[in-house]
Amino acid sequence: MTDAGRRRWLLASLVVVAAILLGRVAAVAQINETGDLSIELVDPKVLRVCADPRNLPFSNEKGEGFENKLAELFAEKLQKKLDYMYFPQATGFVRMTLGAHRCDVIMGFPQGDELVQGTNPYYRTAYALVAKPGSGLDEVNTLDDARLKGKHIGIVAGTPPATNMAANGLMMNAKPYPLMIDTRFDSSAEAMIGDLMSGTIDAGILWGPMAGFYAKRSNPQLHVTPLVKETTGPRLTFRIGMGVRGADQNWKRLLNRLIQENQPAINKILLDYGVPLLDENDRPLGSETATKLP
Repeated sequence: MTDAGRRRWLLASLVVVAAILLGRVAAVAQINETGDLSIELVDPKVLRVCADPRNLPFSNEKGEGFENKLAELFAEKLQKKLDYMYFPQATGFVRMTLGAHRCDVIMGFPQGDELVQGTNPYYRTAYALVAKPGSGLDEVNTLDDARLKGKHIGIVAGTPPATNMAANGLMMNAKPYPLMIDTRFDSSAEAMIGDLMSGTIDAGILWGPMAGFYAKRSNPQLHVTPLVKETTGPRLTFRIGMGVRGADQNWKRLLNRLIQENQPAINKILLDYGVPLLDENDRPLGSETATKLP
C-alpha cells in the first residue's frame, strides 16, 4: 500500500470511529432526555440511600432517624425497595458513598455545599440555644443578651455559632465539644445535653434538629430557642435539601418533584422529631401551618 493509500485508510478509519462515538453520545443524551434513570442510579429498582449508621436524630442502622423515615416515604412513593450504604458521616463520607456509586442520595445536605449537587431544600432551621425551663436562660433569644455573661455554655467547636460567641465575649467560660467524631462511638450532642442536665453547663448551643430532638427526650423537657436574631457573626439559619451526584439531572428533578408533592408529610416527620422549622421570614412553623398544602 502506498503512503497516500495508508493516509486515506487512516483518515477513513478515524471518521468511522468518530461517527461511532458521536452516535453513542447522542444515544446517551437521548436516553437521558427521556428521563430514564438507568444510567444515573446504581439500581433503578432500588432507592439506595447514603447514611450514617449511628447519628440520631438523622439516621441509624435501626431506621429510627427522621432521614430514615423520609427515605421510607420516598421509597413508597417511588414504589422502590429501600436499601442503605452506611458509613460514618465524617471526613470521606461523600467520597466513600455517593462518590463511589454505592448509593444515590444523601437525605440531608446544606444548600450550597459544593461536595454534591443539591435538590431544592425541604426544610429550613437554625442553630439553637438549649436551656432548662425556669432557668432564666430559656428567655434568651440572642447571644448578645447580658444574661449569658459569665455563664458556662456548651458549644461544638468549629461550628458557626462559635464565632458569634467569641464576638460576644462568651468563650472564656465555654465548654467545647468536638465537631469531627466517629458517630459509632461518640455523640457531642448527647454529651452536651448530659452536661446541661447535670448542671455542668448552664446552656448549650446545638444544630436545630439535634437541639429539638434531645430537648424533647429530656425529663423535664428542655427549652429550645432558634438563634435567628443574631447581629454579629454569621447567620445561623440554613436550608437543607438532599444531595446527588453532579451528573444526575433526571434524578434530581424527580426528587424535587417528590419534595414539592409531599412537603406536608415531610414537615410532619420533622416536627415529630422536634426539628424547629422556620419559614423564610424566620418565623417558627407549627403543626397546623407546616402540615397543610400551600
